[in-house]
Amino acid sequence: MTAPHVQSFYHVATNTWTHVVADPGSKAAAIIDPVLDFDPASGRVWPEQAKIVLAWIRERELRIDWILETHAHADHLTAADWLKRQLTGDSNAAPNGPELKPSPSTMLRTGIGAGIIAVQRHFRDVFALGPEFIADGSQFDHLFAADESFRIGALEARAIATPGHTSDGVSYLIGDAVFVGDTLFAPGGGTGRCDFPGADATLQYRSIKRLYELPDTTRVFLCHDYPAAGVQPVAQTTIAAEKGGNTQLRAETSEAEYVAFRRKRDATLAVPRLLYPSLQVNIRAGRIPNPDAAGRRFLRLPVDAES
Repeated sequence: MTAPHVQSFYHVATNTWTHVVADPGSKAAAIIDPVLDFDPASGRVWPEQAKIVLAWIRERELRIDWILETHAHADHLTAADWLKRQLTGDSNAAPNGPELKPSPSTMLRTGIGAGIIAVQRHFRDVFALGPEFIADGSQFDHLFAADESFRIGALEARAIATPGHTSDGVSYLIGDAVFVGDTLFAPGGGTGRCDFPGADATLQYRSIKRLYELPDTTRVFLCHDYPAAGVQPVAQTTIAAEKGGNTQLRAETSEAEYVAFRRKRDATLAVPRLLYPSLQVNIRAGRIPNPDAAGRRFLRLPVDAES
């Protein structure tokens, strides 16, 4: 089995890891879970973190075949659309500065699990987007079916459906590495919450147990880490480390124990700070809503007001 080269980039503001996965025998590569910077107080959106990732890719002259999302994130805006436009030389670039030189990518596609359709349908109603928002997943170039195989150069890859944290969760097994989104955190951090619409602790337990069936030496790349002050964030672990030391779900943890724990803990968690902005952008594959006649763009905020 070919072991991919993985370069990880940490976004401090959202505690998010972006990974670039490259075939060591060619220039083929994929970007997983990229981040777009966003300030909710001012409404400013800019690609500082994405430019760091892009510069690293260009320095190595990689050919990006895929930009992959593990799910529709609720805690950061995806930079998938911005990166795709930069890498393919699309003339409709966002007004964040001069257009960067296109890479040799010609077949770049965005991908996410097929469960995104249910997520889109739910949040189309939450945000009252109306029938003009088409909830069929077509904002993405490809929707992965469960266990669908694909390639990145000579690297064999497979999309493993891992619902639970969200209904559209998918993990990508690429060579000897698996990219798990918010399904698993580092052993000391446990697992992702299961209180979002469409989430389910029982499904998450079964998804994680499926991941635990992978070889113990499988490298596990995380989407988030939340280190204590002065501690470096963790980008990767292993299946063996998770099975033996995950603080919330070890190999011997029963389904009933996990579900009871997860439901009790989730009842204490606050709503993510960027929940509404993130989902409005991420169900659109990273596109900011279209401008109005005056060139203004808006994100909606549902209000729960007491009478």
